[in-house]
Amino acid sequence: MRPFVYERATSADDALQRHNDGAYYLGGGTNLVDLMRLGVEEPSRLVDVSHLPYGEIELRPDGSLLIGAAVSNSDLAADRTVRESHPVLAQAVLAGASGQIRNLATVGGNLLQRTRCSYFQDADKPCNKRDPGSGCPAREGEHHNLAILGHSEACVATHPSDMAVALAALDATVHVRGRDGEKTIPITDLHRLPGTEPQRDTVLENGDLITAVEVPPLDMPSRYRKVRERASFAFALVSIAAALDVEGGTVREARIALGGVAHKPWRARRAEEALRGAPANGEEFKRAAEAELDPAEPLRDNAYKVPLARNLIVRTLTELGEQS
Repeated sequence: MRPFVYERATSADDALQRHNDGAYYLGGGTNLVDLMRLGVEEPSRLVDVSHLPYGEIELRPDGSLLIGAAVSNSDLAADRTVRESHPVLAQAVLAGASGQIRNLATVGGNLLQRTRCSYFQDADKPCNKRDPGSGCPAREGEHHNLAILGHSEACVATHPSDMAVALAALDATVHVRGRDGEKTIPITDLHRLPGTEPQRDTVLENGDLITAVEVPPLDMPSRYRKVRERASFAFALVSIAAALDVEGGTVREARIALGGVAHKPWRARRAEEALRGAPANGEEFKRAAEAELDPAEPLRDNAYKVPLARNLIVRTLTELGEQS
């Protein structure tokens, strides 16, 4: 590792003052420290924000949740209110990593974790995300688990978070403290598609600190399902977070987000639009899934993700329709 300075922030303002161009915020460190060991990230300063007063989960009178950025993933998944009011969120968190990592990982850090593309993690290989302009060897190399939607010539990486997929389906909002004050960002706008700047994972500005995530109330059945290569501690080949409201055999509302298919959690707007007012049956679920996946541009070795995602959407919506 390259030598660095470690400092513990005493407040959000203190954290902002300590942050400079070479600084990184440190929460649980489950992703950042790994990348430092690999030589991918080389901060000159770590500003520890894990002890700031953002470690609570608040249930508001309207049924919404305010989740502090320092809440651990384990505490979030175990919280009874979260499990009862937003089961899709608890299920998504439990599907990620391992118990030991969830004990350390924080909500804010989960949203900001970097891609798990093998070329990004190998400091000896070219990678536009790590070294802009050096190329994207994944396009012709190992890409079986990379993007089929929204990718570019510069990058085909996928976002690794399970929690962020659930939050995308839930229309969550991210609370941010920056040098110009406080602001909120819809979770679906937080992460970026790669375009020509794949090194920019999010729209956050230098020094911005995530303080909380706000989740609106949910009044329909929801579920998270993840397809992976082994039963635990594996990233999604494809995952889905979905909620479905059915009345009299007709879909009133649908929320769908996909993981493992794009550089950001993929909100399935086309599928949602196709489902509203449609009969809640397998044929319509398949039609909606195909509408969402029609723009997919799979690479040589990941075309299997298209039927996998389609079948996952249909199965999950069918189960939710029966539950609703």
